Amino acid sequence: MLVVCGLFWAGNYFYNYAVVPSDKSFLHHSTKLSKLEQSNQLWFTQQTKKNWYLTSQDQLKLHAIYLPAQDIHSPNYVIIAHGYMSQAKNMYDYAKMYHDLGYHVLMPDARGHGKSQGNYIGFGWPERKDYLQWIQKIIKNNPQSHIVLHGVSMGAATVMMTSGEHLPKNVRAIIEDCGYSKVTDELAYQLKQLFHLPAFPLVPITSLITQWKAGYSFEQADALKQLAKNQTPMLFIHGKRDTFVPFKMLNEVYQATSAPKEKYIVPKATHASAYKTNPAAYQQRVQQFLAKYNS
Repeated sequence: MLVVCGLFWAGNYFYNYAVVPSDKSFLHHSTKLSKLEQSNQLWFTQQTKKNWYLTSQDQLKLHAIYLPAQDIHSPNYVIIAHGYMSQAKNMYDYAKMYHDLGYHVLMPDARGHGKSQGNYIGFGWPERKDYLQWIQKIIKNNPQSHIVLHGVSMGAATVMMTSGEHLPKNVRAIIEDCGYSKVTDELAYQLKQLFHLPAFPLVPITSLITQWKAGYSFEQADALKQLAKNQTPMLFIHGKRDTFVPFKMLNEVYQATSAPKEKYIVPKATHASAYKTNPAAYQQRVQQFLAKYNS
């Protein structure tokens, strides 16, 4: 009985540690911005933006920032997915890149982040359903829209998990930047890195508690299974020095889909820093990919 109680306590502790939105001590965000990041951030604050909202299937009010293209008649839209414990307004670098390419930009706050409701983090699994709704909202706004999904870190996992759903033909391309293959594998990796603990039994127990409290299990949140159903062209990006989502996961996700695909490796990039490591090369590679599949 003591063992059972102890395991439940540990699982609940890690649920609060990883799944409940809060300040995360293990996330090391640099507060120092490069000149380009400062410029992009200033540019973003000066743009005329709109707030979009929708109600999720489980009745959460979700928020997104909408930045129209300079050419209001442009058919091109991008939905940009942010990472774990980030928020839409932090994705200004990517917003600027796509705006320069002539895209309307939609930047959702994931559930439990920013201005969106929610008391848990879904690691991309429940969020995939939210993204289907954002896609439909764009199509309702413009039935002739050409839509690109671009996600970074947890946002990359989100767009990969979305890829396995039945997507309308409006969705032309998906770009994932340093996303994990499976939530179970990513959490097992982090348990070892941060606490020097094995995955079993903590990950399965925390998954059971997550199923009970949040309505999904870690085992369900599997980008590989979703990618196996994907039919949308996809660009896979990863920094070779990534130690948060290990670089080896790039080949796992890349091999998981038989859809048209390309791979872009940034040798000196750490986690979620492929863009800032070489912004010009990043934009060029994205632009080349989109020229093939969203022209």
